[in-house]
Amino acid sequence: MAKVVAALRNHWKKSTVGACLLGWGGHWLYGRHCDNLLRRAACQEAQAFGNELILPTMPLKKATVFLNPAACKGKARNLFEKNAAPILHLSGLDVTVVKTDYEGQAKKLLELMENTDLIIIAGGDGTVQEVITGLLRRADEAAFSKIPIGFIPLGKTCTLSHTLYPESTNQVQHITNATLAILKGETVPLDVLQIKGEKEQPVFAVSSLRWGSYRDAGVKASKYWYLGPLKTKAAHFFSTFKEWPQKHQAALMYVGPTERPPEEPEEKPSRPPLYVRLYRRLRSYWSPPKEFPREVTPEDWEELKLSTIELSIATRNRQLDLTRTEDFMDICIEADTVSKGEFVHRGSQKIRDPHMCPEGSQCIQASRCILQLPEGTEGSFGIDNEEYEAMPVEVKLLPRKLRFFCDPRMREQMLHAAIQ
Repeated sequence: MAKVVAALRNHWKKSTVGACLLGWGGHWLYGRHCDNLLRRAACQEAQAFGNELILPTMPLKKATVFLNPAACKGKARNLFEKNAAPILHLSGLDVTVVKTDYEGQAKKLLELMENTDLIIIAGGDGTVQEVITGLLRRADEAAFSKIPIGFIPLGKTCTLSHTLYPESTNQVQHITNATLAILKGETVPLDVLQIKGEKEQPVFAVSSLRWGSYRDAGVKASKYWYLGPLKTKAAHFFSTFKEWPQKHQAALMYVGPTERPPEEPEEKPSRPPLYVRLYRRLRSYWSPPKEFPREVTPEDWEELKLSTIELSIATRNRQLDLTRTEDFMDICIEADTVSKGEFVHRGSQKIRDPHMCPEGSQCIQASRCILQLPEGTEGSFGIDNEEYEAMPVEVKLLPRKLRFFCDPRMREQMLHAAIQ
């Protein structure tokens, strides 16, 4: 023992490095062990769904998974196959996995998709935006938009996961919780933004449209990767070397909030007996109902000239209120009188929370708006963190358009918060 202590003392540098490596290796192995326990527990819970008896005449539920292998810097495929795929297969679903090979492919694949009971999106914000755009561009979108959608967060940015699932610092736990939430069947209705240019087909988003200097600088932050945690501040700092102050000129026309109609019942009423249907048909034939012309209320448009450092148009999905009586989207027009120091500091905050509306900004609630840009305007929009060329657009809110699976605990929190 004395010889071992003497050797460690004489070679203290090697001993220190070895102890650090041993500690790190032990921590890594313990983390892998904990992840395997989480996967096993999730699979056992999914097995309970798979063991449920079904009638011989009932077909298996079909689930179509749209997987973006390039998400999370190419790690999404491995994350899906290790954490989510076993749960889906054990649950008794008839699972079809569709892997996308290039950007925009999901939109084309949705046009060819046949009937399915569930749509599952495995990726990040970009994958969600592509799938719902392809879904709502279909000629039969009225029927397909009623299909419930599941979201498995595998991407670098997963905005919807903050609404649908509890926060978790463990990636494996976050993915397994999201997959189990799909099996439990609880859903919430989410609003959708329809964004239409003058010539292009409409694009759909569940989060927001952003246009301005903070978005442009945030996109370039990855170029300064060698600065580590300072890359975000560096991107915004170097952005101030451009023409300052950075102003974005536009004209905005908008219509205020609309009253929310009552939600349609999920269960269809039972079909009346044959003699009742015959009686109703004969009565409508001999004495057809009189049609009265409906009075169309003219829309009350308001116009605004704006000069801003950034404009954002966002849904209320992040602060989901299941009991609100009005439907609207939030338009945030940030003041252009910002110092360079404030710009750098606020830019870091907006990376963490892109939907923040700083003090001094003009906030508008609208159900529909038209954004007119001056000729020759350059730059890009950020639509659910995907880049699109800046152009004049009409943005329309489609309230409660899609239903997404969510964790039952999150739904309870929403209802409890609404009651309070």
